[in-house]
Amino acid sequence: MKSENKIALVTGGSRGLGKNAALRLAEKGLDVIITYNSKQQEALAVVKALEDKGVKAASLQLNVGSLNRYDDFSSTLNSILTEKWDRSTFDYLINNAGIDWAAPFAQTSEEQFDSLMNVHFKGTYFLTQKLLPLLADNGGIINLSTGLARFVIPGYSAYASMKGAIETFTKYLAKELGSRGIRANTVAPGAIDTDFNKANFDSHPEVKGFIASQTALGRVGIAEDIGGVIAFLCTDDARWINAQRLEASGGMFL
Repeated sequence: MKSENKIALVTGGSRGLGKNAALRLAEKGLDVIITYNSKQQEALAVVKALEDKGVKAASLQLNVGSLNRYDDFSSTLNSILTEKWDRSTFDYLINNAGIDWAAPFAQTSEEQFDSLMNVHFKGTYFLTQKLLPLLADNGGIINLSTGLARFVIPGYSAYASMKGAIETFTKYLAKELGSRGIRANTVAPGAIDTDFNKANFDSHPEVKGFIASQTALGRVGIAEDIGGVIAFLCTDDARWINAQRLEASGGMFL
């Protein structure tokens, strides 16, 4: 039986911001497909949590940094859409998957740079391109950026530069896909306390206090501060929001 719910695909949906976004999407009545890199059991637990909310859900393995696997992933995605939803398209693409690496500019290696590039910019760029035939008209794309594209904390020159590129890329998506009714927006979180930042926070315990002191709302963000923003952009209430950068940072460095 063909699903009447809209379908969102969340990359990196087994943990952190992606997991919370997936759960919030389900609360708004969207079916959800998540991808995971290596944490299959965590992904399956998220799928169960989504199904417990009354929506259809599935998980697929994807290493966003392995561009040579995109053809296989697209084929698998097409198959699961057909088998589980009796559809050939999905409605919303949330490019959330990411890796963390912080190092001073003078100490950043080409290998580190390329790893970040393959996931955060090149991967997002070409995965979106590969999935365009499966993305329904009048759907949407949400790309994850960072507050670090506006303000500067030493150590993130490569990561933040790629997220700056994502913000420019998103505006081009909005312009070039507008004829299909597809909206493209960027969500830019501030510092969020998830396992993505755990290594940095653990090795520099003073960072949390500093960030809280520089945030208007007086604390470090959590995943639950971001998922609802992403989910909102996948609803008709956001139908006239296009080519925008929505920073969700609690007011960092104002």
